[in-house]
Amino acid sequence: MKKILFVLSAWAGVLTMAHAAPADSLEKIIGRWDITLQQDGREVPSWLEVQLSGFNTLVGRFVGGGGSARPISKVNFSDGKVSFAIPPQWERENRDLSVEGSLAGDSIVGTMVMPNGKEYSWVGRRAPTLRRQTAPVWGVPVALFNGRDLKGWHALGTNQWVTEGGVLRSPHSGANLVTDGKFKDFKLHIEFRCPKGSNSGVYLRGRYEVQIEDDEGDLHPTFDHLSGVYGFLSPSENASKGSGVWQAYDITLVGRMVTVVLNGRTVICNQEIPGITGGALDSREGEPGPIYLQGDHGPIEYRNIRITPAK
Repeated sequence: MKKILFVLSAWAGVLTMAHAAPADSLEKIIGRWDITLQQDGREVPSWLEVQLSGFNTLVGRFVGGGGSARPISKVNFSDGKVSFAIPPQWERENRDLSVEGSLAGDSIVGTMVMPNGKEYSWVGRRAPTLRRQTAPVWGVPVALFNGRDLKGWHALGTNQWVTEGGVLRSPHSGANLVTDGKFKDFKLHIEFRCPKGSNSGVYLRGRYEVQIEDDEGDLHPTFDHLSGVYGFLSPSENASKGSGVWQAYDITLVGRMVTVVLNGRTVICNQEIPGITGGALDSREGEPGPIYLQGDHGPIEYRNIRITPAK
């Protein structure tokens, strides 16, 4: 009996070592990474999260230049090299996105092969935690839209935005609109009117989209519906007034922690935004960023846009 217990104890020790040893080396890749992709002469932001599932299996999430956070069923990591593949989302092709990279100091450098077969280089850096040590002290509210013209804003492309009677309006799909100023932590009030079947979004720091779309009657809204943080955070309820009427967001962003109030009802309460959402301007999460309004998904109207920055 003693011999059997000794053998069992020794075997358990071997199993423990086998499971623990890989986890130590896996720490080099586990976590969140802000990625910059060099694509056809421009920088495209992306994001990667690697998590440990069980003893030594790695899984994760990936955000590309567009679309939502996509699950990765298995991330391969050995000898400082990482790789994974995920099926297409909004791409038209029927091939996986293939990603490979190698640790280089505090970064990952590698290549991505898109579903269309094109290959691009990328660099990933550890994403900042953005934890704040003290509560914010709020400054004075500032009007971002003067109700008369586009002063303080610029279009990312050929401008289709117009101002009429205190309303900022995009009559059809076209360019996105971005503030000239950049912000760190803030409270944002913004009112919007979304026609039936249309779609828009308010990007916080130019990186995190709070979704706008026609969601009337949806009893179980998810992260890609009205008042969700696209790809990540789902609202607790549908507080929509319906399409074609004025509605209001009051959004507070401190570090990564966001609170979204839609039409006076808190639908996301102090939740962490893990990383950038599809359509972000860049992946430099540690820096201040602008407010940007999505204008490439259909007609939309905004008014009474005010921001209260933290001192």
